[in-house]
Amino acid sequence: MPLRLSPTLRAALAAADRPLAGMWVSSGSSLVAEICAGSGLDWLLVDMEHGPNGLASVLAQLQAVAAYPVTPVVRVPTNDGVVIAQVLDLGAQTVLVPMVSSADEARAAVAAVRYPPGGHRGVGSALARSARWNRVDGYLRDGDEHVSLLVQVETADAVDAAAEIAAVDGVDGVFLGPSDLAASMGLLGQQTHPDVVAAVLRAFDAVRGAGKPVGVNAFDPGAADAYLDAGASFVLVGADVTLLARGSEALAARFVNRTAGYDARG
Repeated sequence: MPLRLSPTLRAALAAADRPLAGMWVSSGSSLVAEICAGSGLDWLLVDMEHGPNGLASVLAQLQAVAAYPVTPVVRVPTNDGVVIAQVLDLGAQTVLVPMVSSADEARAAVAAVRYPPGGHRGVGSALARSARWNRVDGYLRDGDEHVSLLVQVETADAVDAAAEIAAVDGVDGVFLGPSDLAASMGLLGQQTHPDVVAAVLRAFDAVRGAGKPVGVNAFDPGAADAYLDAGASFVLVGADVTLLARGSEALAARFVNRTAGYDARG
């Protein structure tokens, strides 16, 4: 029976009449991913770079969120063609490649997600979830339509090259990482520093000038609002692990001091 795949983030952005809001899924838990998938957010970012995720946990999370109206994105740990091919074979349709600092690095990422002659992605669709074991009609023929590529700009050098990176054919969007950008500017931990924000906005202008959508990581609600006002097409506004950390801390702050004075025999 022929099957149809869900839309990529590229398609979701093209169809949307507003910016798309998402969150990190960094815990490595398919159960947590499924809970987040039902939240009403537009997209989820499953993180292999800083999260405890391997191929098996990414597969489980992709399967867990597939029943929900949310677009999953997988951030691979590095711009490595072997890893990218494995993640695509698991069924990831939108891939985010971190630390892309030049047009050449962007072209390498494009080559990794495309079949020949446009790239060097290996052909294993009959064995892989990507084509649902050859149940998706024309998957090889239409392979580029089933995969969306985002690249991450997160250094001062990458900001300077943002226009050239965004202009690479096959790059569907550029995602700004203010945390690493701040570190590269000598402002470690100061992602809302005015100089960092100015660099992000400069990259926004360059990417939008190249005709590509631009996104940003912005945990701070005020920063997220400001970046949305500045033209961000997609944003990340939280993470599963930080929500759990801050939520559990709030419970402790509310109840631990209150219960400390109680007789344990109650």
